[in-house]
Amino acid sequence: MTLRDALLRGKKRPRSFGSGSPTTYRGDGYEFVELRAYVPGDDVRRIDWAATARASALQTRVVLEDVALTLAAIVDDSPSMRVGRRRALLDAANEAVEAWFNAASGDDRCIRVGPRYLFPPRGARGRVSARAASLSPGIPFDAIDALRTARAALQRGSALLAIGDWYELNDTHDALLSEMGMRFDCTALVARDPWYGGLPLRGMVRLRGAEGGNVRAYIGRRERTRYREAVREREARVLARFERTNWRVGILHEDDGSASLAEAFGLHAAEVAVR
Repeated sequence: MTLRDALLRGKKRPRSFGSGSPTTYRGDGYEFVELRAYVPGDDVRRIDWAATARASALQTRVVLEDVALTLAAIVDDSPSMRVGRRRALLDAANEAVEAWFNAASGDDRCIRVGPRYLFPPRGARGRVSARAASLSPGIPFDAIDALRTARAALQRGSALLAIGDWYELNDTHDALLSEMGMRFDCTALVARDPWYGGLPLRGMVRLRGAEGGNVRAYIGRRERTRYREAVREREARVLARFERTNWRVGILHEDDGSASLAEAFGLHAAEVAVR
């Protein structure tokens, strides 16, 4: 199964608030899914007479309508996403969003969403370029503004992928997330802290914040333990916030953005690999 198939079928889609159907407008064809016993109300034009003869009972062809999707993406490119142990989290985010847009086919539309702007992330030859798309027109990234822009501008039923560390989210944003979870097919990838496994620091050190600021601090066993616990508790809270507001969730791993996207959909990495 491909990523596009998973979006069409709503694979692993939460249903607590509504269907969040990814369908935006109808296409011209249909994809066969399976045969099943006829039930009253089925379209008689879907009866498979050959299968009916073999089974000695009416059999209906179940089809997936061939629809065009709107694939939208929000990618946090703020300084806190430009850190990592071996490479920047933003590199993994760009891999994930490139795989996301490359799932598009036919009349599907791709939209990059940022604070107060939208634009199609396609190059001169039509190939999706996540890295080109990540260049905002001089507007600093703001996660909440980007979410509000998506809520206001995207068509109902759009498939939205949002990638970031989500430090900005708190209880006041649950209503926004819930509304988006009802209106769109939403997927959030939460960037895992590069030092999720523990701080590799000891003694008196100087720390530089990704978003600015410096501080001298002593790092001992207790401090490393507290940091590890705090990082894991925060990640769990962010994931729970998205889940209870009807979002599909996954972890953005620094080493492989495409595989992180696949994992969120329960797919194999090869099924969402960048072409």
